Amino acid sequence: MARRIDTADGMRLLALAHHRGVDSLSKADVKMAGRFALEEIAERHPGHSVEVRVPFCGAVQIGEGPAHRRGTPPNVVEMALTTWLGLCIGTRRWEEAQVSGSVDASGIRADLAEFLPLFSEATLNRW
Repeated sequence: MARRIDTADGMRLLALAHHRGVDSLSKADVKMAGRFALEEIAERHPGHSVEVRVPFCGAVQIGEGPAHRRGTPPNVVEMALTTWLGLCIGTRRWEEAQVSGSVDASGIRADLAEFLPLFSEATLNRW
């Protein structure tokens, strides 16, 4: 099992992405920020009914409801890392990402609008 990303490291990277833009981070830092945000959503919204996938970064299962055990889950949300970070820090909105095709969401529980952004502007400003 991979070691959990330190909160201070993750929040510092997310704050930098929010204030300076995701492009200001190195590829390794963008990936670390994305993994930290995946860890955070899984911690805040425990469960196994929706799988959130961010290719080349990670995947977590979240949300109350029927647990998924084998094969393709019935509720899947997949997006690029930059989209994921934008949604988490509030520089992108869920509805806009869906309309633009930046998010591929399938299943009746695959709407993450109520969970995003994960971090408020006030929280990010403290870092």
